[in-house]
This record gives sequence, C-alpha cells and structure tokens, in this order.
Amino acid sequence: HVQLVESGGGSVQAGGSVRLSCVTSGGTEDGFYVAWIRQAPGKGREGVASIYTGTDRTYYADSVKGRFFISADNAKNTLYLRMDNLKPEDTAMYFCAARAGRGPGSWMLRESEYNYWGQGTQVTVS
Repeated sequence: HVQLVESGGGSVQAGGSVRLSCVTSGGTEDGFYVAWIRQAPGKGREGVASIYTGTDRTYYADSVKGRFFISADNAKNTLYLRMDNLKPEDTAMYFCAARAGRGPGSWMLRESEYNYWGQGTQVTVS
C-alpha cells in the first residue's frame, strides 16, 4: 500500500554532488525504517544508507560513509540522500525502500529486509 517515488538522479562529474529525494505516500515516515539501496549493472543490490525516522538513527555502508548523508523530513513524508564527492564507482540505479515493525540495528542496510520499493533513479558519475 505504501508508495515511494524517487527523483533527482542524473549525470555528474567525479567529485560533484547530487541530492536524491523520495516522496512517500500511503504510510508514514514516523517510526519507519527507510533506506537508499543501489544496484550497478551486473551487481546485486547494496544498501548504502538507512535511517529510522523515530529516532534519526542512521547507518551507512563503509564505501559511502563521510560522503553520503541520509535524512528524512517527516512533515513532508520525504526521504533525502545527499551525495558528495561522487566517484565513478557510485554509478548505479538508486532505489528508496521502506519497512516497519522492527527495532533499529545494522540489519537496516540489508536490502532483503525491505518490502516497499520505489522505481529507482539513475545516477551516473563520469
């Protein structure tokens, strides 16, 4: 029933910055677990950043820590991912995903934990 719609992807030069947005409907971000998960061609889906909106607890993959920043605007039902100092290896389709009903922890970066998914937005770094 929950719907997620990503936007903000595009092409950017290495070292540049992009902010992705994910607008949610049919649910609530209050007390929700939401994540940004990416998939590059020929690779599996990789959780890069996640946030529990009840406490703003966040988790980041080591590959993006210090460069990517996740946040949620609960009033606007919108999830954001600010990506700085982008590298070619960041090129991927980026999805937002969500779930509810579990305590926060490192599981939040596992893509298999999420049951609501957006359509994805492509980020290409050259």
